[in-house]
Amino acid sequence: MKYSLHQLEVFLAVCRHQSITRAAEQLDLTQPAVSIQLKNFQDQFRFPLTETVAKQIYVTDFGHEVEEMATCILSEVEKLNAKALGNRNLLSGTLKISIVSTGKYVMPYFLSSFLRQYSGVELKMNVTNRTQVLTDLSDNVIDFALVSLPPSKIPVNEIPLLPNKLFLVGNDQLRLDTSEKSKEIFKRWPLILREPGSGTRTTIERFLERNRIIPGRKIELTSNEAVKQAVLAGIGFSIMPLIGIKNELADKSLHIVPYRGLQITTTWRFVWRKQKTHSEISKRLLEHIAGNRKAILKEHFSWQTKF
Repeated sequence: MKYSLHQLEVFLAVCRHQSITRAAEQLDLTQPAVSIQLKNFQDQFRFPLTETVAKQIYVTDFGHEVEEMATCILSEVEKLNAKALGNRNLLSGTLKISIVSTGKYVMPYFLSSFLRQYSGVELKMNVTNRTQVLTDLSDNVIDFALVSLPPSKIPVNEIPLLPNKLFLVGNDQLRLDTSEKSKEIFKRWPLILREPGSGTRTTIERFLERNRIIPGRKIELTSNEAVKQAVLAGIGFSIMPLIGIKNELADKSLHIVPYRGLQITTTWRFVWRKQKTHSEISKRLLEHIAGNRKAILKEHFSWQTKF
């Protein structure tokens, strides 16, 4: 047997995704490279590890046994690497996190001092939509995720980080009379929304349904930044996370529109799959966040208490 750790990583990625294409994407390799490594690994066993039916890869029962052992081997190798460094501050490896797009205003502040302390740790952070974050969690290709709404179909553990406050927001040209606080606001101007599946969109739709509000016109955009720019341009109003408009509120290019029942508050949650086997890096990060959360909130997010 002359299989390599790299071959084990390739085999596990193929098992996880049941796809050469997606395994290649995860590993930043070409599809032919993944196919070659998988074949070289499988050729060392008397029984097949995978089989292809109608262009779909399936892991055999024997393959699942090898998958379990390969997972244990790579876990032990990571522990060995940490031991070999011999110093907590020389911890090395890769930390994989997937966050929803608005989370880019949150997650870096919980990582910065950790990454400075452990300079050997590499970070791969996917900033994407909620649908992809949940897919990453479901496929178990990440260590952690950051969401504002907990997943309903994936059992997770979590650390609540901070409140996620949403307000009705407009630019100065669309400033309304302070006495106008009725549902007419939503009929006078377009309501700018994220795409279906977005955590912010889901929260807004729940609010509208709960308050029996039917907007006169909706405009749908696919990123929070696009929504913000549309509101700045005076296209309409939106219900936006406070965390993403700090500078615009400060320079008064955006303002919060008074409306009964708005603010909406959810929670930024740092989550991971239940029963997940944590690497040494992941364990240290959880310790870091739990131990420093209050200090981080005070230093970087205390401004939110004014709203």
